[in-house]
Amino acid sequence: MLLAGIMILWVGGAMMAHRLAAMVSTGLRFDHAMVTDDKIIIAHVGNLIMQAIAALLPLLGGLVLVAIASPMLLGGVVISGKSIKVDFGKLNPLSGLKRMFAAQAWTELFKGILKTILVGCVAGWYVWSHWPDMLRLIAESPTTALIHGMDMIAICCSLVMLGLIPMVGYDVFWQLYSHFKKLRMSRQEIRDEHKQQEGDPHVKGRIRQQMRAAARRRMMADVPKADVIVTNPTHYSVALQYNEKKMSAPKVIAKGAGDIALRIRELGAEHRIPVLEAPPLARALYRHTEIGQHIPGALYGAVAEVLAWVWQLRRWKREGGLIPVKPKDLPVPAEMDFAGENTNDG
Repeated sequence: MLLAGIMILWVGGAMMAHRLAAMVSTGLRFDHAMVTDDKIIIAHVGNLIMQAIAALLPLLGGLVLVAIASPMLLGGVVISGKSIKVDFGKLNPLSGLKRMFAAQAWTELFKGILKTILVGCVAGWYVWSHWPDMLRLIAESPTTALIHGMDMIAICCSLVMLGLIPMVGYDVFWQLYSHFKKLRMSRQEIRDEHKQQEGDPHVKGRIRQQMRAAARRRMMADVPKADVIVTNPTHYSVALQYNEKKMSAPKVIAKGAGDIALRIRELGAEHRIPVLEAPPLARALYRHTEIGQHIPGALYGAVAEVLAWVWQLRRWKREGGLIPVKPKDLPVPAEMDFAGENTNDG
């Protein structure tokens, strides 16, 4: 703004001086009619005001344009009603005291005092060194005095602007420092942002736990549909289902270790589902088949013997006769057995 004003004075100062001189000359001329008629004197004063506005219009208009254009060049046009929004929090005396004694307020106060001292020193030095020239303006004509006076004002403003360059440099450095300091996040803020992006580990853990519990409930609900439950009595239970009309091969509909294995066996007993103790087969099915999947081809032979026993058992229950003998030494490939592996179930 100061630089724009100086440039306007340098370029159009003479023209403004002539117009102001003409205005002063007109304003000092009075006649009898003007003095005795209120309407004439009011019209005369209005004319003088219009002449003054016309004389100063280049300076005022240029400053207004610079004030509007500068923010637009820096950040574009931003239209927001936030500035005129009523904020009753600003009426709180405690908040005002906090802002008053904040580090930012002390910094702005220091900068304001320093700017005032710099401007006062430069302007005072210029007036003191050019005092004789200023006194000589009294002896000059109004037009010449105005032109020389505007030249002096422009020179004084230029010197003031040069004197403020160190302060402007400090202000720019401080503003950049404050801006980047605000952008820097504390360790807690970084952790919070990481949690927002990646998800809180505790929340994710609870979600996974709930999902596992829901899957386990669905699995337990399918146990009554099983045709047979193959167990390793101390560790594993695997529930198998086979519908020869709908399935290409038997599939696992439930499995578990430890307490879950025990719960599967209990549900099987409640629904009168045959239970076969076959540790190698139970271990192989538990290890190599997921819930809802068909059994591996390598276990077809062993599972076929188990299902044959189940069908014989059903026929015995309907027709009676000799109790079917439980199959033993089922053909489970050695590479599919994992006897001795940890049996904890999550």
